[in-house]
Amino acid sequence: MKAEITTAKSAGFCFGVDRAVKLVYQALREGKRVATLGPIVHNDAVVSDLAAKGAGIIHDPAELEPGETLIIRAHGVPKAVYAQAEATGNPVIDATCPFVARIHKIAAEQSAQGVHVWIAGDPQHPEVQGIVGHCDENCTVFRDEKELRCLIDRSLPKRVAIVAQTTYNKLLWGECIGLLPAGHPDLQVYDTICNATAARQSDADQLSHDSDLMIVAGGRHSSNTVKLYDVCSRNCPAWLIENAQELAECAGEIRAAAEAVIAEKGPDHVLKIGITAGASTPSHIIKEVQTNMSGIFDTDTITPESEEFAAAFEEELDKTFTKKIRKGDRVTGIVASISGNNEVMVDVGAKQTGYITLSELTSDTSKKPSDLVKVGDELELVVIQVNDAEGTVQLSKRRVDEMVGFENILKAREANEVLEGTVISVVKGGLVADCNGVHVFIPASQSGLGRGADLNVLLKTPVRFVIIDVNEQRRRAVGSIRQVQKTERDAAKAKFWENAKVGDVYTGEVKSLTSYGAFVDLGGIDGMVHVSELSWSRIHQPSDVVAVGDTLEVYIKALDPETGRISLGHRRPEDNPWTKFTSQYSVGDIVEASIASVTAFGAFARIADGIDGLIHISQLSNERVTNVKDVVNVGDTVTVKITAIDSEKQRISLSMRAVSDDAAAEEAQEADEVVYSDDAPAAEAPAEDAAE
Repeated sequence: MKAEITTAKSAGFCFGVDRAVKLVYQALREGKRVATLGPIVHNDAVVSDLAAKGAGIIHDPAELEPGETLIIRAHGVPKAVYAQAEATGNPVIDATCPFVARIHKIAAEQSAQGVHVWIAGDPQHPEVQGIVGHCDENCTVFRDEKELRCLIDRSLPKRVAIVAQTTYNKLLWGECIGLLPAGHPDLQVYDTICNATAARQSDADQLSHDSDLMIVAGGRHSSNTVKLYDVCSRNCPAWLIENAQELAECAGEIRAAAEAVIAEKGPDHVLKIGITAGASTPSHIIKEVQTNMSGIFDTDTITPESEEFAAAFEEELDKTFTKKIRKGDRVTGIVASISGNNEVMVDVGAKQTGYITLSELTSDTSKKPSDLVKVGDELELVVIQVNDAEGTVQLSKRRVDEMVGFENILKAREANEVLEGTVISVVKGGLVADCNGVHVFIPASQSGLGRGADLNVLLKTPVRFVIIDVNEQRRRAVGSIRQVQKTERDAAKAKFWENAKVGDVYTGEVKSLTSYGAFVDLGGIDGMVHVSELSWSRIHQPSDVVAVGDTLEVYIKALDPETGRISLGHRRPEDNPWTKFTSQYSVGDIVEASIASVTAFGAFARIADGIDGLIHISQLSNERVTNVKDVVNVGDTVTVKITAIDSEKQRISLSMRAVSDDAAAEEAQEADEVVYSDDAPAAEAPAEDAAE
């Protein structure tokens, strides 16, 4: 019977259990007499091996013998147990999983503040009992969504914090969170489920979907192993076994199930068998299961005997515990898990637990650990602190990035390469830009801004610069934005003079204003629009019509490569008010006008935008006028007649008097016409009177 055997990639020891087991083996190798507070792991094979090497098991610190070292297992213990252990005077090695210790901290802090702590998990599980032991009695444990619903219905405290056992079912946790009342002002939810647990359940679910049979290796008392069995058994026939011996005992049952699959799918079907293992299952047991499955079915997999795997496991442990890590070492680590928004746990192949705080992961405070790394990533790190008492190593990725980044800074200086960075702060005398983890100082004089400019305009913005100075000993670099800008301007100027010609049209930004014109950026080079070219209307200064930052469409009027001067035009001929006026008005037209200004010799009246005509004092009225303001004032609307247009000098003569004369003449003409038509009747009237 042909078979393919696949082992889940996340099967076996989790980070916390692996660390705890290693600490026990290490203590034994150092010749210490040790006793674990309860089985160090829910796996009889591992516990038996440790017992054979001299590790005892106790259930109360009072059972310790003089000089015996107490090892607290990964599940953690209530805070009262720490007090008991301290009272004995015996040495203590705390192997509590860092993720469990985080829950202890949350529970203790919230409880101390009077917050009621709700714990999702099995109340009989040692981990949950340890969490409860860090609360000031104001805590409640619930197993599932039903018990949580009862808690909510019965009495919801004013202030609640909710945590979960690290091995709690991820799907069940989601259902529980969905029951919580929305908008509760003092309800805090902490997602404390171990990422490795969630990944192991997800992998097992996927593998069992794709398999005909599943083998789940692990202790029957292991909470996470039982959960894996539940997940797998929903998708295909599954067996929970603690070791290879139990697998052999189930061989007949497994073969019968396999034959049933072949009978259903046909003799050519290749049986797919999946293997997963709980967090308490060491790798040598997984290998033994693989080997025995290969013996039960016809596979091409060749695996050594279980004893060889056990030896290999021991050899790997020896390598781990002989590996020394010191402050300043460069090491390679594998991301084991990500703890919320603050820390990343890393396996560096040593007895200590490696961790990276967010500040040592990145200098970008807007990022979360999950934005930057994922479980399984291999990272280059530097050791910044070793704490053998706590069994931890503080690591930094940011500092390694800075080292690599500084090497790139040196290369960039050699090649005069333009670098990119983001301004992260404004300091005395300049700016600080982050370039791939390296802080580069940019003096104010090299910022590319004018003297006395506000440097804060560049804060949080991307900038381009070159390195102009490096202090290798102090690992400091100085950059210049101005040099990049100058180089780019020079290149733009060269390209401009190579291609530009009179008449070319550009759209550019107004860079500066003077009393005689506006300077416009044509793309790295500036040209000037004279004040007379800015508007067809009469203006006193450029700022009357444009401001720095405005966008103008201009055209080249003249070029002088020798002096580098570029004259620009902005006014378009079709917008010339005089052209518009002469196309619409003629001598003799009578129009409405607005008095724009008053002089001693007359008044200027605006006929259209940009077009004024003169009403001479003699043309204001039929009567003699000695003071113009006796007749008109600025803002008055008057009716005038266009009496002359001088196109060469662009002058217009207007007359209010002519309008009056025309009106009088028209009235006289109308009167004459009336008299002419009434002559006969008027002559006959006396005769009629006489006849009467």
